[in-house]
Amino acid sequence: MKIPNTTNTTFRLVILPAIALNLAVLWLTRDQLAGFARAHLHAPDWALVARQSWTIQLHLYAALSAFLIALFMLSGAKGTRVHRTLGWAWVILMMTTAVSSFFVRTLNPGHMSWIHLLPGWVAFATPLGVWAARTHRVRLHRHMMTGLVVGGLFIAGAFTFVPGRLMWRVFF
Repeated sequence: MKIPNTTNTTFRLVILPAIALNLAVLWLTRDQLAGFARAHLHAPDWALVARQSWTIQLHLYAALSAFLIALFMLSGAKGTRVHRTLGWAWVILMMTTAVSSFFVRTLNPGHMSWIHLLPGWVAFATPLGVWAARTHRVRLHRHMMTGLVVGGLFIAGAFTFVPGRLMWRVFF
C-alpha cells in the first residue's frame, strides 16, 4: 500500500493550528505576560538547567528529544522501518516526559496543578496511538500521534516560555 505524501496536510492540520493556538493563548494572556516587554534574548544559560533537580532535567531532556524526533517524523515517510524505530523511541520519550512531569511541582509548589492534566492525557493517549498502529488503524494512529505532538509538545512547550518559568530564564 502506498502512503500518500502528507507534508502539506501535516502543515495545514498540525503546524498552522498549533501556531494559531499559541498566538491566541499569547493574545489572551497578554496582560499576564508583561514580562515579554522587558525581555532581552541572550545566550542560553544552561547552568540554570544544571542546578535543577534530576526529575526536571530528565523531563526537559526527554521532552526536547521527543520534540526533535517529532519534527523529523512529521516530515518523513510514514510506515517505514525508520518511522517505526523512531516511533518507539518517541513513545518511550513521551511516556518518560509524562511520568517525570508528575514529580515536577514548581508551578504550584509542593502540589500538582492544572497543567498535570496534560501528562495524564499523554499517558493514556500514547498507548492508544501505539495500539492503533499495531492494529493497522492508520487514521486513528495519525490523529492520536498528531494530537500528542501538537498538545503535548508544541502547546505545552510554549507554556514553558512564560515569564518566570525555567525556559524563560534560560533564554531571556
